[in-house]
Amino acid sequence: MERAPLLCRDCLHTEQVDAPTSRCPRCGSPRLVRHEELLGLSIAHVDCDAFYATIEKRDDPSLLDKPLIIGGGVRGVVSTCCYIARQSGVRSAMPMFKATKLCPDAVIIKPNMAKYVAVSREIRALMDMLTPLVEPLSIDEAFLDLSGTAALHKASPAEVLARFARRVEAEIGVTISVGLSHNKFLAKIASDLDKPRGFAVIGKAETLAFLAPRPISLIYGVGKVFTETLARQGFHTIGQLQTHPEDDLIRRFGETGARLARLSRGQDARTISRDGEMKSVSSETTFNSDLRDFEALSTELLALSERLSERLKQKGLVGDTVTLKLKSAGFRIRTRARHLMFPTQLANVLYETGMQLLAREIDGTAFRLIGIGISGLAPAGGDDPVDLLEPAIARKAAAERAMDRVRTRFGRDAVIRGKLYGRRAPAQPPSPQDDNEESKSR
Repeated sequence: MERAPLLCRDCLHTEQVDAPTSRCPRCGSPRLVRHEELLGLSIAHVDCDAFYATIEKRDDPSLLDKPLIIGGGVRGVVSTCCYIARQSGVRSAMPMFKATKLCPDAVIIKPNMAKYVAVSREIRALMDMLTPLVEPLSIDEAFLDLSGTAALHKASPAEVLARFARRVEAEIGVTISVGLSHNKFLAKIASDLDKPRGFAVIGKAETLAFLAPRPISLIYGVGKVFTETLARQGFHTIGQLQTHPEDDLIRRFGETGARLARLSRGQDARTISRDGEMKSVSSETTFNSDLRDFEALSTELLALSERLSERLKQKGLVGDTVTLKLKSAGFRIRTRARHLMFPTQLANVLYETGMQLLAREIDGTAFRLIGIGISGLAPAGGDDPVDLLEPAIARKAAAERAMDRVRTRFGRDAVIRGKLYGRRAPAQPPSPQDDNEESKSR
């Protein structure tokens, strides 16, 4: 066996070794990474381990050895859960009634998004010290490109990442898992291979052999329905895609076929860029009981539009495409979108656009969840352009901004729209989401 670099993730010792070893020759730690390409790879995916649950356990040590679920309400869903709860089969996005049945002894805590966002920002600040090329995917994961940073840090990207993981755990109290490879697709796969507190590497030379036996569902964007479609046509493993003629995949599946051919071979030309940080912002809520009445649904939509507008204003963003999300009692999801003539951050515009989309969906169906989001984000440049062209909207915008000033001074409950008085409480607090290029799946 050829000599290969070894890295200890505890003492950060590195050396070339001839054969696998189970302990660090310097400190005796078993937390080693050994790989022929370890010191030559620079694209990383960093993922916090059970982020919300880890933070809650950090803040309340009595929870350390207990199964913990972050979620709420009988009709709500699991936001995340600790690894103890996962041993009972609990998973993110699982209905709460099912999760509590699988793990009846679990401690349940409602999400505290303000706290989680603050911790995320702390971690992001440390990432920015490593490289200017940090591309967040969500509140608890990001891509990093450490190409050309060896001279700055006087260490390889692998050593820098191991040092970073140790610092985040020591200073912030959150553990992370690192995936290191030669492109984004493989780095994200690698970060899931050794959780929690993991560090996995996929090198260039092993790419085809590594992917070949894996299920096609490992390719991001290939969901359950498409996996079944591929299976009916005889494709079960990534290796079967690797050896199949690309032109036939394109003939069968169009551009998706070309994408399957590329990714099955581990080819991913996407770059890591700060410009692509956030693709959309949304907020959604689950009801205590299903709603089918337009007036009741529109009331919830108004509350969500105000929260979404508040977040856009805090972030200094506007967007040009509004999306309505509905989930039926049978868990079927409907999404409807409308492109705006001018980008906005105003609650009134979000609400009225969402109302127009909602009106078309009132057909007797009972809904358990409603959400509204906006994409096509850009930095806000002052007042919405539509204010200058539509006097009626301009008046509403002026009233909304006056309301914002009162809320800033006296609190968000200082001014409440009349439609929201007496609003029923949702089963789960409105859930804010920042969505990006790749959807997060656990």
